[in-house]
Amino acid sequence: MHTSARPCGHMRENDRMTSATRQPGTPAAAIRPRLIATDLDGTLLHDDKSVSPRTVAALAAAEQAGIEVFFVTGRPARWMDVVSDHVHGHGLAICGNGAAVVDLGAGPGAHRFTKVRELARGNALDAVRLLRRAAPGTVFAVEQTYGFHQEPAYPRLHMEVPGHRLPAEELLAPDGPTAAQPVLKILAHHATLDPDAFLTLARLAVGERATVTRSSPSALLELSGPGVSKASTLALCCAERGISHEEVVAFGDMPNDIEMLTWAGQSYAMGNAHPDAVAAASGRTAANTEDGVAIVIERLLDQHG
Repeated sequence: MHTSARPCGHMRENDRMTSATRQPGTPAAAIRPRLIATDLDGTLLHDDKSVSPRTVAALAAAEQAGIEVFFVTGRPARWMDVVSDHVHGHGLAICGNGAAVVDLGAGPGAHRFTKVRELARGNALDAVRLLRRAAPGTVFAVEQTYGFHQEPAYPRLHMEVPGHRLPAEELLAPDGPTAAQPVLKILAHHATLDPDAFLTLARLAVGERATVTRSSPSALLELSGPGVSKASTLALCCAERGISHEEVVAFGDMPNDIEMLTWAGQSYAMGNAHPDAVAAASGRTAANTEDGVAIVIERLLDQHG
């Protein structure tokens, strides 16, 4: 793990007081939230990737009320410009399914990594080998802190030009062309498998070498370091702020949100959510196209003043 000297946040004195004076056994809904953690695609963003005026207003109102908002996404840092104007005071977002904490405060295109939880190259190479054997036809891409690379047969699923087009074994080699930067995750795509079946197959094949999840409607998997997830990195950031999981409200829609939805004291699956995300959440809200996140935030602010 590469971790910078700058933590996810700074614990304030009133943070300690709030945690210390919370009464045990208090229902989660009765606890005033101190942090909102929301996924982006399929959750906060509309299908055209915009942030609605109602949602912008709700996020601003939450921050004004002293509730921090963290964007917790599978997106890489370079895709965060769509929300970089809405990170408010702290400027931080969790990207790559928990593989990085990024400071977006300097504005679009000027992000800085404050925490990196990398996927070791040995683990990544093992995962590639095992997935090729378990699901012939799987093709791979490699996501790094400041670069994206892919195999020649990997489809153009992203609006960007890869730095290198080489077999994954060459991209991940310790002395290969990408060796200068840590690996955040590898992407595995299959043209014909059912997405959920591919996820189950990959988890069985890879085992504890990597965390395997998915956020795409297609058979596209995302592999991060062991134990790396949205939830585990969010928990680190909250611990540095003296915030308990009970004081967190989370929103999500896909399997890569499940751990976060389970961990948070209150959690909401979107009206358009995957069934497994619905099962993991403690509540349900409207679809992303109907401003489901804003609806809950407005209600929380009314409830807690």
